[in-house]
Amino acid sequence: MIRVIVTGACGRMGREVLRAIWNTDDIELVGAVDPNGNGIDIGTFLDTGKVGILAENNLEDVLLKSSPDLAVDFTGPQTVYKNTISLLNHGVRPVVGTSGMNVEQINNIIKLSEKLQVGGVIAPNFAIGALLMMKFSAEAIKYLPFVEIIELHHDQKVDSPSGTAIKTAEAIVEQLGNDSHQGLAGEIETISGARGAKYTDGIRIHSVRLPGLVAHQEVIFGGLGQTLTIRHDSSSRESFMPGVLLGIRKSMHLRKVVYGLDKILFECKG
Repeated sequence: MIRVIVTGACGRMGREVLRAIWNTDDIELVGAVDPNGNGIDIGTFLDTGKVGILAENNLEDVLLKSSPDLAVDFTGPQTVYKNTISLLNHGVRPVVGTSGMNVEQINNIIKLSEKLQVGGVIAPNFAIGALLMMKFSAEAIKYLPFVEIIELHHDQKVDSPSGTAIKTAEAIVEQLGNDSHQGLAGEIETISGARGAKYTDGIRIHSVRLPGLVAHQEVIFGGLGQTLTIRHDSSSRESFMPGVLLGIRKSMHLRKVVYGLDKILFECKG
């Protein structure tokens, strides 16, 4: 049994993770952390009645009491880096779904994990379909040389652009190398930001935040007389759970933190 705690347990993603873990046979839920937990029994979120596991607000205390093998983090951009460093220093494997960390923070985490030989995963997106979208986009750019990314999320998402959009742009840039020629030289924005944010090599990323959305992204490619759109939609947070469970199981065999669930998924598939 893999002993797991969930940080950000009372949030919408955290509750889905609690339910997913509770319904597995090989993963044991041993603790929950949330600043708004106030000692609530997590059975409230599982519709099981009390289960004896309380959502507490101090990560260090929960780590010492529950001795987990791994922690799943769905907190927020303000706390995820500190949480992940703390987990590694306790020898606890992190599976991080929280976005908002910068490149330096991610690299620091990977370096520390290598030093401590503690595996884990930081995943901008746990939906298998989203990983395929990124993989197909990296292939499409070889043939259609112009691209823009539009990501759409619910109105409670605090960071933009999404981690998925950034990861998609990274995958595309890896394929482009020094051959990128995105956008029109000298174009004028009459309203600043109208053309979205520029990622490395000038790839434009546009963020939409509206109630009613969950997590969606389309990557639009342009070529001579044609366009290609690759789109992924998560209509519920359940879509992320198979990827979270995969991340938990595979992290137990890693000796450092990897960035992107694709590093696990496509490697496993050969």
